[in-house]
Amino acid sequence: MSYRPLAFVFGLTLGDYLLWNWSLNANHDVLALVSGLSLPPLALACAWMIALTLIRVVGGTTRRATASSRARAAARQAAEPSTAPATSAAGGSDAASASTAAQRSSSGKLAA
Repeated sequence: MSYRPLAFVFGLTLGDYLLWNWSLNANHDVLALVSGLSLPPLALACAWMIALTLIRVVGGTTRRATASSRARAAARQAAEPSTAPATSAAGGSDAASASTAAQRSSSGKLAA
C-alpha cells in the first residue's frame, strides 16, 4: 500500500492553504479568490484519503491479528496429546480414527 497519493494531495492542500493565506494578507485579490475556491475540494479530497488510509490500516491490522490467532490455535491443537477413540466390538474405530486424522491434518483452507 503506497502512501504517495495521500502525501501528494496533502502537500497540495497545504500549499494551497498557505498561498491563500499569503494572498489575503498581501492584498492579491484574484490569487486569493482562485486559491480560496480550490481549497475546499482539495481539503475534502485530503480528508477522504486520510479516512481511506485509516480504514485500510485498521483492516490490515485486524486481518493480521486474526491470522496470527488462527496460527496459535492450530499450534495449540497440534501440541495437544492425541486421545485414541474408544473401540467398539464391531470394528468401527478404524473409520472414526481415519476421519479424526483427516480433520487434524487439514489446514482449514478451501481448495481453489
